[in-house]
Amino acid sequence: MRIPTDLLKQLGEGGTHTFVINRGFEKNLMLYPKKVWDGIVEKLEKLNPYDPNNRRFIRFMYRGAQVLELDSQDRILIKKQLLDYASIKGTLNLFAHGDQIELWASDEYINQIEQPSPEMIELAGQVMAGVPKEKDEE
Repeated sequence: MRIPTDLLKQLGEGGTHTFVINRGFEKNLMLYPKKVWDGIVEKLEKLNPYDPNNRRFIRFMYRGAQVLELDSQDRILIKKQLLDYASIKGTLNLFAHGDQIELWASDEYINQIEQPSPEMIELAGQVMAGVPKEKDEE
């Protein structure tokens, strides 16, 4: 997969980019700049390994994680097992937010965004309930 030039510029760090790719929380893949992944690892290492939920989460976050280097044409090679996990067979969609990039099979991505499910509408209410409204400046 070729990483778009504009996206690489947005990520900064000059001409060399190292990424870590992993399974996402949904049926997608997550691509993290190595610097961001290192911050995640730092947080994971602080979790108490004697807590069963922590152990499960640590396993989830590390399963399938793979370091990737861009080649001279800004491409990365994604392992088949990760592509299979996300059902990516041909065209894929990139969704960049914050310091990470989601990779989706096109049909799965369309299913996620086309029609908000009742669960997503409820989740939006829960998540955004605590966010104060901005007042118009006069």
